Parts: sequence; C-alpha cells; structure tokens
Amino acid sequence: MLRHLACLFAFLVAIALAPGATAADIKVMISAGFFSVYKELGPAFETSTGHKLVTTRGPSIGDSPEAIPARLTRGEEADVVIMDGVGVDLLDQRDLVRPGSRTPLAESFIGMVVRAGQPKPDISTMEALRKTLLAARSIACSDSSSGTYLSTIGFRKLGVADEISGKTRRVRGPPSGELVAAVVARGEAEVGFQQVPELIHVPGVDFVGTVPSDVQPPTLFVGALPKSSQHPDAAVALLQFLSSAEAAAVITKAGLKPLPAR
Repeated sequence: MLRHLACLFAFLVAIALAPGATAADIKVMISAGFFSVYKELGPAFETSTGHKLVTTRGPSIGDSPEAIPARLTRGEEADVVIMDGVGVDLLDQRDLVRPGSRTPLAESFIGMVVRAGQPKPDISTMEALRKTLLAARSIACSDSSSGTYLSTIGFRKLGVADEISGKTRRVRGPPSGELVAAVVARGEAEVGFQQVPELIHVPGVDFVGTVPSDVQPPTLFVGALPKSSQHPDAAVALLQFLSSAEAAAVITKAGLKPLPAR
C-alpha cells in the first residue's frame, strides 16, 4: 500500500508540474457507478494539482431532469463528464462532446443483491436466474443504463419480461433519488439489480453475484470532454489520473475492473 501511495503521489506531482499547468475550478458531471472511485481519489488530485473539483451528480441516461444528457442539452456547463459508455454515445449523437476526447476508465458488471440475512438465490446460469426472477415477490432495478438494458433486452432474453413487469420497480438514482440497494435494504423489493459498485457498499444488503454473461452487456465507465469545457487541459489531467495504473487498486476496491494500461 505504501508503494502504491508513493507512485500515486509521484503521478500527481508530475501532473501538477506539467508545463503551463494553472489551478482551475473543474466542473465535473458524474454518474453513480464511478462516483466512489472519484470521491476517494479526488482530494489527492486537488491537493497535488491545485485544481478544485466542482461536482454535479446525475444518471448516465434516463428521463430524469438530473440525467447528464438532459443537463448538457439544456445548456448546463461542464468541463468533463464521467458516466457509462451508453450515455457518452448519446452525447455523441447530440453533438455535445469533443471528438476524440473519450477516455475509458473501468469495466463494470450488473449484479444482484438481497436484503441482509436473506437466502441468496442461485443466479449462476440463465435458467437459475430465470427461476429466481419468477419466484421473487418484487424486483428493483435502476432507471439508468443497467435497468434500461434489463427491462428492454435482458429480461426478454430470459423470457420473463411479461411475467415480471407488474412486480418490477424502476428506481431513480442520485442526487434526488437513491441506489437500488437502499430500496432492497428497506424491504421494499426482494431482489435488486444495478452495477456492482452501486451495490456492494450499501448497508443492509448482501451481494449475491453478477448476472450470467448472456445477459451481461459490455459496460465501460468513461470520461469525455463536453464541447462547453472551459478547462480542457485540467479535465484531461483528471481523466489521465483516474485511468492511470496508480488508480487501479481503488477501482478494484469499488467493484470495478481496471483496464489494461494504455
């Protein structure tokens, strides 16, 4: 750990001493899946570079007015966005991000939780997951990318979409909403599905595992620069830091998979 921290400090000093680097207020829009990594590493980035991170949270997609695409579409400013790749694809379609600015940060997977102390059902195969969904009294999933995928594709692949539609609840996420696991912890849903980093550190639930690969969409959390970015150099420095080898341990602890060094 000491070696890891030393490498991290050296990396940040290199950023801080880069030619032409000046302190800036970096406006960051970020979704929940990568937030724990950002929250842990952000203070070190600020201390070592002099930059200040001004954070706005919102879902990667969805019909919430707090969703990052909705915020940018109505003119809210950001220097950098951190969200899942589906959300960045949407921003690309709306011509809201700078071409070539996409930076992959980590790979993520959809998982399931139950209320703490309850039996953990088998979801290791497609048939086992199908039986678990049919047997569950109530199901919760997010109103962002993972929940949208499950409700429109995943549950249909499993052949249960119609059977479970009446007992499935879509949960609006932070900042005005909450994580799916919080709903399960209160007993308002028997099982809950969301990206693993949004499940594993929530009190009152037990993590069951990830869904089978046949209903596991390839999901990357990425950073990108909106066309409105006023501090592109500082934003790029932040993304370089969050995607560095030195950040891998924090990414892993958050329930994400670090990407190979580029």
